[in-house]
Amino acid sequence: MRATTFIAAAAVIGLLAPLPIGLQAAKAEGLTSRPDIMPVKDIKPGMKGYGLTVFKGTKPEKFEVEVIDVLKNFQPRQELILVKTKHPRLEVAKVVAGMSGSPIYINNKMIGAYAYGWTFGREPVAGVTPIRLMLDDLVRPLPKEIDGWPLHALPRKPSAKAKQALRKTGSQQRFAGKIQDYDLKKHAEQIGKAKAAKAPSETTGVRPVATPIMIGGMTTGAIEVARELFAPLGLEPLQAGGSSGVQPGAPTRFEDGGAIGVELIRGDMSGMGLGTVTRVEGDKLVAFGHPMMMSGNTALPTTIGRVLHFMASVSRSFKIGESVRPIGTLVNDRQASIVVDQSLQAPTFPVSLKIKGVPGNPYTKWDFEVAHEKFMTPSFVAVALGSAMQAVAAENQDVSWNATSKLKIKGYGEIELEDFGVSVGGSPSPRDFIGSNLVRAIGAIMNNPWEYAFIDGVSMEIEFRFAREIYMLKGTELLDPEVDAGQSARIRLTLMPWAGKEITRVIKVPLPKDLAGQTVSLSLSPGYTHYKIKAPPNNLGELIKNFEDPIYPPKSLIVSYSAKTGGVAYKGMIAEDLPPGAMDMIRPTQSSVAPSSFSPMVRQVVPLPLFMVGGDRVQVKVRPVIR
Repeated sequence: MRATTFIAAAAVIGLLAPLPIGLQAAKAEGLTSRPDIMPVKDIKPGMKGYGLTVFKGTKPEKFEVEVIDVLKNFQPRQELILVKTKHPRLEVAKVVAGMSGSPIYINNKMIGAYAYGWTFGREPVAGVTPIRLMLDDLVRPLPKEIDGWPLHALPRKPSAKAKQALRKTGSQQRFAGKIQDYDLKKHAEQIGKAKAAKAPSETTGVRPVATPIMIGGMTTGAIEVARELFAPLGLEPLQAGGSSGVQPGAPTRFEDGGAIGVELIRGDMSGMGLGTVTRVEGDKLVAFGHPMMMSGNTALPTTIGRVLHFMASVSRSFKIGESVRPIGTLVNDRQASIVVDQSLQAPTFPVSLKIKGVPGNPYTKWDFEVAHEKFMTPSFVAVALGSAMQAVAAENQDVSWNATSKLKIKGYGEIELEDFGVSVGGSPSPRDFIGSNLVRAIGAIMNNPWEYAFIDGVSMEIEFRFAREIYMLKGTELLDPEVDAGQSARIRLTLMPWAGKEITRVIKVPLPKDLAGQTVSLSLSPGYTHYKIKAPPNNLGELIKNFEDPIYPPKSLIVSYSAKTGGVAYKGMIAEDLPPGAMDMIRPTQSSVAPSSFSPMVRQVVPLPLFMVGGDRVQVKVRPVIR
């Protein structure tokens, strides 16, 4: 009966389009009316009923509820129904993360979804999102493509219409900064602030019931990093184990009150957001009763979940669960609910990791799949790779590592990226990968403003060396405090290896004649801290090219100073050391699209056999030219 109702309701959406706005609103009320739901206006204090949720396993069970009252205008055009829950487990656990979406019934009619709770509440009181608002999301028409993905099949190339739509609408999850400077931490802060702005005021104490992220196969350090990234979004990563694939005896379809997971990573490592199904109609369903990330149209894999335990806690209780049957796609993430279509398949891509140089390591290969989403993808790639690295190199000794990655982008081939690091006195930190070239490239490519981009796969090989392969820059001495224009300044470096005697080395820094009469500040720093000057990209191809060979040799020292001449970037090209007046000559006279100027730095690369840490600065005077 529900499937027929849903199909009939969906069919008339197209008929409403030509109607006047006022009449549309009146007719739209009919789209979300059902004989088995109770409107908010009929709900009175003291009414009793029940809710459905999974306490253990996969089968929903009842718990009693009693209506306290209705909060009018809790959010714009949204009421909140306050209920007290009664169940032996809920008397202890109070409000439980993972129960979001549990359907609530009065007189055997659905009134909404368990969705909100009070921080440090001492009573089992919950806020219920009215079901009408969730059904509004259910019948909302979906675009033909979500982020360029038609869901049924992988597109060979984004259409011109899709590119135009991207330029017009963008995405709520898209990184807002300069795309060539993609930063995962800033991306997390941006999304967290946007979601907080739409959430209820913290002064009320009421918050959406947190969505627990069940993490499996990762180190404690990796989960801490995940918590830093996801907590501002209302997501709580928990070390809870997990599984992948279809489990024996798993249900084949979602049901009202059943557990639902949003799979963000699966395989040797797993991560799943756990909640509860509110209502199934045909192939579609609504769940959670609040947003997961407030990302609007999206395409994330979903799965039927199994609950292992209710974990009671003073601050926030939560369900522990796992995936038992991957099925469906989260297609809409709205204020009142998430919408899932069981008939659709979401995009994912494989990640493989090989580890070398760890004697006796039984885990030399790791394989997993990651969901294709602008923020979650770079986040879970960073956390998962960092976790694997920490797990196999968990030794209380110095270790250095070098990682070579191959990143495949659909329609653009493959690029190779290099990352490295040194860990002193312990295992590497999963945080090392947050700012890695690989994660920066994935984040920038997926968030680019020109066209939808699809990652086809990532393969990485990490080699470990258990030694502290570093020099500490102990000090510098300027041997020539004053030099003639066009001559070199000599600097003596004192480098201290971790083991052995200190090393001294004299380097020469040429200073051109145009610096005559100036005092030049020479900065000495590690090569891996310097990114090569690249022209701002104008399309995805240029952006991808910019990530190839982005930094100076890691095992080097860079001596740098500000150049007196100017530089320009234009149409993907860089020109430095321009003579005076050059900008006037190359500036277009019939276009407002002009080259962008910048102040270039002169850099001299000094190769070193080891990584260097530390830095220094010296001042050298260049004698004026006497004519």
